[in-house]
Amino acid sequence: MNETNNNLTDMQPEYDFSGGVRGKHFREMRQGYRVTIHNEDGSTTIKEYEPDEGWIALDPDVRRYFPDSESVNRTLRSLIALIPEHHS
Repeated sequence: MNETNNNLTDMQPEYDFSGGVRGKHFREMRQGYRVTIHNEDGSTTIKEYEPDEGWIALDPDVRRYFPDSESVNRTLRSLIALIPEHHS
């Protein structure tokens, strides 16, 4: 591992996440969110973020079986092949 990656992944002893809550903002993130930036010149910038089109969240028990988009899409395509086509 190079030095840059090592610095990003190593936790420092002074970091304390013992009071952290995993997924605390999960529901809000799914609906989009706003970031307020207080600039040095005293002005304020507000940025709105919405989830990317097609964004889908998997529950933790499902993620164990489908760790990436490729595995999800492969499985869904195999299920789609089992659905009979309906003609009107």
